Amino acid sequence: MDIRRTVLWMIFSLSLLLLWNNWQVHNGKPSLFGASSTATQEAAPAQAGAVSADPSIPSAAPAASAVAADTTVPGSGTQAPASTSEKVQVKTDVYNLTFDTQGAQLVKAELVKYSAPGAKDEPMVLLDNSAQSVYMAQTGVVGAPAGQSYPTHLTPFRLVSSDTALAGDTLKVVFEAESGGVKVVKTYTLHKGRYDIDVQHDVYNVGDTAITPSLYLQLARDGNDPSDKSSFYSTFTGPALYSAEEKFQKITFSDIDKGKSGYVKQADNGWIGMVQHYFASAWVPPEGKVRHNEALRLSNNLYAIRSIESVGSIQPGEHVAVDSHLWVGPQDQKAMSELAPGLELVVDYGWLTIIAKPLFKVMTWLHALLGNWGWTIVVLTLLIKLVFYPLSAASYRSMAKMKQVTPRMQALREKFGDDKAKLNAAMMEMYRTEKINPLGGCLPMVVQIPVFISLYWVLLGSVEMRGAPWILWIHDLSVRDPWFILPAFMMATMFLQIKLNPTPPDPTQARIMMIMPLVFGGMMFFFPAGLVLYWCVNNAVSIAQQRYIMHKLDKETAASAR
Repeated sequence: MDIRRTVLWMIFSLSLLLLWNNWQVHNGKPSLFGASSTATQEAAPAQAGAVSADPSIPSAAPAASAVAADTTVPGSGTQAPASTSEKVQVKTDVYNLTFDTQGAQLVKAELVKYSAPGAKDEPMVLLDNSAQSVYMAQTGVVGAPAGQSYPTHLTPFRLVSSDTALAGDTLKVVFEAESGGVKVVKTYTLHKGRYDIDVQHDVYNVGDTAITPSLYLQLARDGNDPSDKSSFYSTFTGPALYSAEEKFQKITFSDIDKGKSGYVKQADNGWIGMVQHYFASAWVPPEGKVRHNEALRLSNNLYAIRSIESVGSIQPGEHVAVDSHLWVGPQDQKAMSELAPGLELVVDYGWLTIIAKPLFKVMTWLHALLGNWGWTIVVLTLLIKLVFYPLSAASYRSMAKMKQVTPRMQALREKFGDDKAKLNAAMMEMYRTEKINPLGGCLPMVVQIPVFISLYWVLLGSVEMRGAPWILWIHDLSVRDPWFILPAFMMATMFLQIKLNPTPPDPTQARIMMIMPLVFGGMMFFFPAGLVLYWCVNNAVSIAQQRYIMHKLDKETAASAR
């Protein structure tokens, strides 16, 4: 059997599969290779700012054992009357935040240490409530008797605190509101240099009878893709949650629309969040208290994920304090893992997590030594190639031997013509005589594929690459090379690698092999520079290793011929 023909067709089939996958992603379909449920929905054309959710839309009824019976959460209206809504600006060293006194909602979050896509001088806007984007953090108290309502995210609040700028290590922003015999004091505690916000709800019973209210924590956002989403690789945008029972789960907007979303509805641990490339927001309710989770469609192109939990019975004149945490910021795996178990999993490597996580740890260790993410990628790739050198050497040695016998293989083809049985028998005899394993050049490379794919996902998902320079013209490793130097270099290395390998005897196969660098190289013109840098270094080292092995084999052949 002509093993090389089979291997070449496998490579060509994989190339077609990759191209089809990218075409599917470009047209809004799920990726074939991403982690489960990684598809994102193409946004509806309606402007987010024009969406006004109907407050009469009920939420799913939670389990009776989890929360009070009447826990319907009002809809998420995006605009409030001017007379009841006032914007409160708050600044820290990492945030420019805007709160709305209607509901004491967090309606805008600018991350001052990260630049906006395509605007280096503007901060990254994560949360927002504008004509272009709707993405807010909301809370409220429900469970009031019929005809009454407790303070929710639609209730007018009053700003109690006076400080609006961080002067020390912490800054407290305090709001209060009273409705239906319940007073709610909502306290946001911001910390210097941190993206986790402590949120405390003090629920006071100022009425004459005992109450059993429930507290909900909610993230509402439109279904639009982030402005920096690429058409050439797939990243997830949408709700996510974590529980000890089912671990990390992602929910696509399209599954919510179709009513097909499956996730843990009730738990006493974990968190809920909204995820996009490089950034995330998440509510972390108190551990050990049963809560009901739900992801739902509020209105056209407006979605929410929320957690509802019972506050317990509160007697007249008493109050209960509920502490929770809100994350609004980059996908900083170290800080997120310290805030809540599993929160770092928003950086989702899918089935390759077992390999990708150690690679990321090695990468961060190298960066601590080198101080430059570009050189970190270079050194990490070199270390991986060094570890796999024995396998690579076996592969290159096999390919070098195959190249040496290529003239003899061509002569056998000419001799036997269309007699495949005699041709295959003669080729197998030649392999035995020359001690060549036809799959020897392929199998060692197959073992390495999961590692290199893992490194691909690590580089693609690491927010550390965003805005990180390398040298000279590369000022941001998370965007494409502005001068296309790295993609051009990668194409050149791919052509050189093909020249170093045995030439396929079939002219059609040879042409296909020559087209592959154009296909993959063309794709790399639109990939982040950090990823292309990794492929360039990998290819360059592979060529050097292959040349060394071939030179060594030539010397051995010459010595044995004497």
